[in-house]
Amino acid sequence: MTLFSMEMERRQFQAILGMLGLVLCGGHVRVARGAARNGPDAFMLPPNGWVPNNAHLPVLHYRNALPADARDPAAGMEALFAANGWPPRWRWGVYDFHHYHSTAHEVLGIAAGSAQLRLGGPGGRLVAVRAGDVVVLPAGTGHRNEGSDERFLVVGAYPPDQDFDLQRGPITPAAITAMNRLPFPPADPVQGRDGALRHLWHAA
Repeated sequence: MTLFSMEMERRQFQAILGMLGLVLCGGHVRVARGAARNGPDAFMLPPNGWVPNNAHLPVLHYRNALPADARDPAAGMEALFAANGWPPRWRWGVYDFHHYHSTAHEVLGIAAGSAQLRLGGPGGRLVAVRAGDVVVLPAGTGHRNEGSDERFLVVGAYPPDQDFDLQRGPITPAAITAMNRLPFPPADPVQGRDGALRHLWHAA
């Protein structure tokens, strides 16, 4: 491969990232612009009946993490998550019943539309999300779709080697102990290695 062809491939790759609202910076894929640089809303959720939530790690809600004018927001979410060590697994929505995952942390990238998500189980926190938002749910966090428009589309991603289960009831104390010991990638799914997750989760 000649230097000319390598330079052309580099420019083509950067052009594709640009269409997705991303840039290549220092060997890492980052959001080109948007409120994600200002950091996420971070909040803890206490145990709630049969929903354990997570006693150690906060939920992170990035607003406008991906530019609204990105040509293919779902592909942009997938590229961003994959580059930061959170492999994307699906494109779909959020179930309309309370549930949680005890065997994996989860990232929800809102690629299109809007919704009202109930986090933390019945009577929990109601969070409005819209296209461009990213929500990071530590294992055990209850979530439910309480209403969304017809365009609502989500990209789901998880840490490597974590297969998510689907829980709709209580789990054993041993399972909760295992849940609290789950590892997580060193990088924030939105901001990369210097992002908020590194400071907020690794400090927990």
